[in-house]
Amino acid sequence: MTPVKLEETSLNYIGGEWVDAAAHEVVKLPYDGTPVGEVPRSEIDAVDKAVAAARKALPQMREMGNCDRADLLLRIAELIKRDLAEYAQLICAETGKPAREARVEADRCLSTLLAAAHEARQLHGEVVPMDFAAMGKGRMAMTVREPLGVIGCITPFNVPLNLALHKVAPALAGGNTVVHKPASKTPLSAARLAHTMEEAGAPKGAYNLITGSGARIGMAMAEHPGIAMLTFTGSPEVGRTIKSRAGFKKVTLELGNNSAVIIEPGSDLATAVTRTTQGAFAHSGQVCISVQRVFAQGSIAGEFVERLKASTEALKIGHPYEESTDISSLIDEGEAIRIEQWIGEAVAGGAKVVTGGQRKFATVAPAVLLDVPATCHISCQEAFGPVVAVYTYDSLDDAIDRANATPYGLQAGIFTNDIQRAFRAARRLEVGGVMINDIPMYRADHMPYGGVKESGTGREGPRYAIEEMTEMKLICWKV
Repeated sequence: MTPVKLEETSLNYIGGEWVDAAAHEVVKLPYDGTPVGEVPRSEIDAVDKAVAAARKALPQMREMGNCDRADLLLRIAELIKRDLAEYAQLICAETGKPAREARVEADRCLSTLLAAAHEARQLHGEVVPMDFAAMGKGRMAMTVREPLGVIGCITPFNVPLNLALHKVAPALAGGNTVVHKPASKTPLSAARLAHTMEEAGAPKGAYNLITGSGARIGMAMAEHPGIAMLTFTGSPEVGRTIKSRAGFKKVTLELGNNSAVIIEPGSDLATAVTRTTQGAFAHSGQVCISVQRVFAQGSIAGEFVERLKASTEALKIGHPYEESTDISSLIDEGEAIRIEQWIGEAVAGGAKVVTGGQRKFATVAPAVLLDVPATCHISCQEAFGPVVAVYTYDSLDDAIDRANATPYGLQAGIFTNDIQRAFRAARRLEVGGVMINDIPMYRADHMPYGGVKESGTGREGPRYAIEEMTEMKLICWKV
């Protein structure tokens, strides 16, 4: 992949105009700190301007036909497809994820936009049978879906473009307008998206981009009375603060996780090992549904660990721009140091490092651990790094209980050839989604996605996000 060159400062996009700020932030390649771009460090007044522009554009978005919103989203998809290589370069440069993974993310955006366009075209209500009750005789009723208004979208660093579109595309599909605050460390793909929005002919003010501090800009959005709904992906701590400050506005939260997968005897061990390796270490484990805990039944645990060790050690660590790289870096050195410390805590508690764990600047060699105490961070919190812990179990119920023993509940997986045991686990696992014969990191962009407990509230996936971002109105008339 060709390195991204430092160019002139990207600008905020507010009301269809390109707007600068007095101060700027340099965006750096996480792998080695090379500058790759520059964006405005916005102040809170930018939120007021963006919300005003979004509110001004609401009547036009609201009155657009479903087919017109769908066509807009399809034009955006075609332009991203045309510029796919550029988008992949930007994603790679700002996140530090390997080039191959960056291309996968850019390509998945097309599916997200296509699904949102499809749902925009068939947005509908239903007929209510009023004569269900005697008092309803002589009346007819129907429901319609109407936009909420201005949707504030705060998006994370790990999947900066596709997760942004998982919020922005359904918002536009439902006839809303958007104020988008990307993660401070990964704003470049969002800045490029603003250009695509303009070229696609989005109404001025339908999409507004503000870059800057999450603590300042994000919290200002949470408190702003002109924003009807806030959708946030990030840490539980920040999510909790946002919800406490949001007042009466609607809030959906996609937060942390500590994903578990259960490996049963008789399952396809080769597939389980390959998928666990992918699920634990893709993007250096910086995915909300990364495999962090593996429960392997005692009779197969030894063989599973040996195979996982060999599969992990076959991964190539290197520069993200190199096509052969499997593992690059975390988002910054501070996060790598934290993972190093968490591994040290586990070892001090009696855990064994099977392989990996060495750190160089922001890169941590993918680590496999055994016998991690239940009280250690790796067992009970979200690592968001390239580390997976393997535990043995005797009974399936024990494995399920231990998988549930965290504050989180986003997704989980189980490998088994016994359909009854598979569905027993699926019903008992306290998560938003269960993957049978696959890892919890599996996600198709059109499926419902969201968690329980401290993993968040609400659901994403275009159809389900549109339901969150529109309001049902009842229309009843006497005939």
